Amino acid sequence: MDKAMGKAKEAYGAMIGDEAKKAEGRAEQRKAEAEAEAKQREKTREAEVEAKQAEKERDRQRLKDKGALGDITDATEGLGGITDKLTGR
Repeated sequence: MDKAMGKAKEAYGAMIGDEAKKAEGRAEQRKAEAEAEAKQREKTREAEVEAKQAEKERDRQRLKDKGALGDITDATEGLGGITDKLTGR
């Protein structure tokens, strides 16, 4: 909205030959652009924080899914088959 107002002021200043009004309009446009850029940077920062949090949660869930011993339980399951073969079961 501020950018549109700035453009209107600039156009009005150009129409009536008021250089100060034109400059004021351009200044409002620059201010509006700077505010929009700041908002975009904040959105980007928030998205990065959310992505890091999601990554931490994913890693935490992977560790939880592996159990307290990690992948060691998977290795011991394979030993059951070996012992069955050795004992003849």
